[in-house]
Amino acid sequence: MKQNELTAAWWKAAGIRAVHTMAQTALGFLTVGAAISDVNWGLMLSVSVVAGVTSIIKSLAVGIPEVDDGQNGDKEEES
Repeated sequence: MKQNELTAAWWKAAGIRAVHTMAQTALGFLTVGAAISDVNWGLMLSVSVVAGVTSIIKSLAVGIPEVDDGQNGDKEEES
């Protein structure tokens, strides 16, 4: 585990990424023209939470560019 993963800024960035991932996953369950009663809300919540946990695990493994100190090789290309 890298040192920057223990900071509050890292956890905040990882949490924001996880919430975004969960929201995108939940939106994927909504179908155009589907009635609200046709949505399987329990399944949508379950899959969204799994996606959020997966996002946190990926952030632990790969790092987060927003708080990256340049040691994990993920650098944005300059234009």
